[in-house]
Amino acid sequence: MAEEKTQVADINRSLYDFRYEESENDFLRLQQGLDKAIVERISAEKNDPAWMREFRLKSLEIYNKMYIPEWGPDISDLDIQKIVSYVKPKTEMAAKWEDVPKDIKETFEKLGIPEAERKSLAGVGAQYDSELVYHNVKDEVSAQGVVYTDMESALTGEYSEMVKEYFMHLVPPTDHKFAALHGAVWSGGSFVYVPKGVKVKIPLQSYFRLNAAGAGQYEHTLIIVDEGADLHFIEGCSAPKYNVANLHAGCVELYVKKNARLRYSTIENWSKNMYNLNTKRALVEEGGTMEWVSGSFGSHVSYLYPMTILRGAHSRAEFTGITFAGKGQNLDTGAKMVLAAPHTSCVIDTKSISKDGGISTYRSGVTVTKEAKHAKASVNCQSLMLDSKSRSDTVPAMDIRCDDVDVGHEAKIGRISDKAVFYLMSRGISENDARAMIVSGFANPVSKELPLEYAVEMNNLIQLEMKGSVN
Repeated sequence: MAEEKTQVADINRSLYDFRYEESENDFLRLQQGLDKAIVERISAEKNDPAWMREFRLKSLEIYNKMYIPEWGPDISDLDIQKIVSYVKPKTEMAAKWEDVPKDIKETFEKLGIPEAERKSLAGVGAQYDSELVYHNVKDEVSAQGVVYTDMESALTGEYSEMVKEYFMHLVPPTDHKFAALHGAVWSGGSFVYVPKGVKVKIPLQSYFRLNAAGAGQYEHTLIIVDEGADLHFIEGCSAPKYNVANLHAGCVELYVKKNARLRYSTIENWSKNMYNLNTKRALVEEGGTMEWVSGSFGSHVSYLYPMTILRGAHSRAEFTGITFAGKGQNLDTGAKMVLAAPHTSCVIDTKSISKDGGISTYRSGVTVTKEAKHAKASVNCQSLMLDSKSRSDTVPAMDIRCDDVDVGHEAKIGRISDKAVFYLMSRGISENDARAMIVSGFANPVSKELPLEYAVEMNNLIQLEMKGSVN
């Protein structure tokens, strides 16, 4: 006899799993694999200046000499020779939404991007596979002198020297194998410069959609917030599910100047065939503030540890993150903080949820240098396992090289308490609703930090609803 059981549902991905077929008439798709000829072809397609072409080829050399990391989740099934590094829609980037090709426009309309732009965003860049297909900035933001454009335009336009000065200096190709891969085949992404003293009151957003099967996406984001300026930048990512591996190896470099503030919010909802090997890093000068808000809800395997280097005195950083690992997912996430000046401070606050055999690992690193007198660091990670099949691990590391500091770490790992469920049920609440209330309460301190502008998407991503299943 069929027996009804209660459980917490996985993230509802139905909104994201639609896809469009990509024909040769509408898309340029390079052959699989990675070699010098492919890198040179990408460079030619993008009309790179000579220094970027040489940078790509040098990065390829570094990639070929480096080893795949063995300390994290297994990625041995990822074969770069079966990944297509460049898929380009045969369309020019549009500044008007009506000029975007119909199938691509429908994709972003289903994801709610145009509506979000109209209601609450100062500017939007939309990337489809390897290239941006739409970019627009509100006049009042441009009038402030804010520069928000695609990386290719910045590389070859009036900001080319600024790009050359900053590009992959925070994350050099020698950092790790997939940083080298990124340096060789990067494509798309965003360039933002906020002038001194400018406060951007409403957020900018980039959205990255990987539609092609068996492809990689390697967007590069470079943001420079000058002295006394303020910016909130939102990044969204999604992809439909395929039965072949996809790869995301993007790179984010953030420069926060003296007394400036940057909040960087990310919602990643890659499909469960995705290897997410992303690298993000921020450098903060005197009195500056860096705020990370991160939601990781997808991918088969993730390696993701945003890093902040507090180089200036009295600079500070906060990292707030939530991770959901369901069936077939191994998400290795966390944050890194380097306190390298006096009176610096950082806070790391993360929550992870795992169910149905999902594996969630919190991995952090806090380094306090000998120059960081009177520094303060607080790390708090909490994990909730929703069944006996799931797993949660905590791997913190602290390297303290200064005596006059205040550093603390707290970790909690547990399961839903039967006593708590019973208590709520005794107050007339159903078991389904009781469990949902407990999970929502666990996630709420982090989820409330996510931008209101993403309310529609977040309702789909972190809605942990109860459902019945039948044996």
